[in-house]
Amino acid sequence: MCWVEKFSDVPQCKNFFMNGTTPNLPGILVGGTVQDQKRYKLICQLFNNIYRFATLYDTTNRIPVFSAYTFTGPPTDPRPNPTWMIEPQLNGVNNSPEMKNMGEHYQHQAGNYDYSNSIQNKGVNKGHLFPCSHAHDLDTQKSTFTLTNILPQVVSFNNGRWMKMEENVREKLMTDCFSNNRKIKAYVVTGAVPSKNKTLKNRVNIPDLMWTAYCCYNKKKKWKAEAHWGWNKKGKRKTLKPETLGALEKELNQFHQGGRVQVFPKDCPRGPKPTTNQPSWKNYLERISSTVRNLSNSMMNRIG
Repeated sequence: MCWVEKFSDVPQCKNFFMNGTTPNLPGILVGGTVQDQKRYKLICQLFNNIYRFATLYDTTNRIPVFSAYTFTGPPTDPRPNPTWMIEPQLNGVNNSPEMKNMGEHYQHQAGNYDYSNSIQNKGVNKGHLFPCSHAHDLDTQKSTFTLTNILPQVVSFNNGRWMKMEENVREKLMTDCFSNNRKIKAYVVTGAVPSKNKTLKNRVNIPDLMWTAYCCYNKKKKWKAEAHWGWNKKGKRKTLKPETLGALEKELNQFHQGGRVQVFPKDCPRGPKPTTNQPSWKNYLERISSTVRNLSNSMMNRIG
């Protein structure tokens, strides 16, 4: 279903967000409401009559702003190789609400035509926001192959650092994220920052930056969050280093004016909390002063 004013209008779609709370992206999505409803479209991704994940789509740049999903376990089936699909309702409100295999060229979204010869011409290929490798069942895996969940990624970045990060995150989610009934469940949001003028065929934006974050209830019965981001270009690193959720939101604030970015609700920790076994500088100074006093007293006693 495409034409919703808020993701909360569809209860099944609302469940892809922690506490039903959508990210806050000033200028784009604030308080769950799209700021420019002609440009940005909320898509509850429907496949075989079941909502699979949620996407905020930019019809001007013809790439997703983000996709949000829940991770409930690794794939149960090998990676499928389906035909790429599109969102019919972006072409007309009366079209089918389900993603479909259709034609090649569309006004408000990318089509297969836009990605033809993309590797040879621009050095980019199709990159998932909701990765197939994070989908638990076969139908959900297939649903990730919609072009509204895809953007152009530099090949070495997509197949290198970004893919390795997806693998590392998947392993962490499988070991750290358990709900009260001992089932794996984590909330994940993955998005992109568009470039100013890099495009495929003067239609599809090639983003500058990609980011992702997750938040889950871990084995210690505490909320845990982690984030990653990377520039969509060639690089020497083998993967992306883990960052705090707070660091990601600070990074994204540079690209959004008029407010603060919030990827997840406040329950998710923004950074590591100081521990008692890491004394502050004040404590260090007090210990040094105490040691000096003790030595001085000891010296005086010996002299006396």
